[in-house]
Amino acid sequence: MRRILMCCFVLLVAELHWAPSYAQYPGGAGGIPPITGSGGRTPQQSEIPSAPPEVKPEKAAAKAYAAAMKSMQKAHDLEDTIAKATDPDKKANALSKLDDTYGRALEEFTEVLRNKNDMYDAWNKIGFIHLHFGAYRESIDDYNHALALKPDLQEAIQHRGEAFMGVDHLDEAKAAYMDLFFHARPLADQMMLTMQSWVQSHRASANGISESTIDAFDKWVQEREGIAKTTAAN
Repeated sequence: MRRILMCCFVLLVAELHWAPSYAQYPGGAGGIPPITGSGGRTPQQSEIPSAPPEVKPEKAAAKAYAAAMKSMQKAHDLEDTIAKATDPDKKANALSKLDDTYGRALEEFTEVLRNKNDMYDAWNKIGFIHLHFGAYRESIDDYNHALALKPDLQEAIQHRGEAFMGVDHLDEAKAAYMDLFFHARPLADQMMLTMQSWVQSHRASANGISESTIDAFDKWVQEREGIAKTTAAN
């Protein structure tokens, strides 16, 4: 009888010794050990995807700028086709694509500035696109940004001058011409053509501009044209 009792005691001690302890797991003595996958992580931890690496603004701006410049080149190619085409269908096809191409370039340059708004050339190109679409006030604002970053950007001065003509800001257009006359004569000559075109179109339709204003501007343009011819001959 004593031997039977001793055997039962030994078995009880052994069972207590090898029983797992749940106190180390959440929930205390009544807790359940977590189910782990490879590497000791829970399935929830293993299934959470890591966040994609953030694209740096400079890199995003460079990528958008490269795409925008390709779109601008396509637009210029279409304009060249329109100017040279003798086939009406070919010319019409190019015309139908031109605005969409400039529109895509506008979106891409806008993406450039969303990531890096101190790129003067992106502001300059957006100003040109707005000028193409006849959005003169937006164009002026774009060129103001470009010239604030690069005051000697003569191309921006010329095109802003043309945008000033589009909203009948004649004094600002005169100032642009004079700046170009002293610093970039070929661009001043192009500006002269724009001013002469303005006079002709407003002679045909005043568009709210008084006749005296048109006359005064026409006189100024003719005087500047004479001076330009005289100085070019010397």
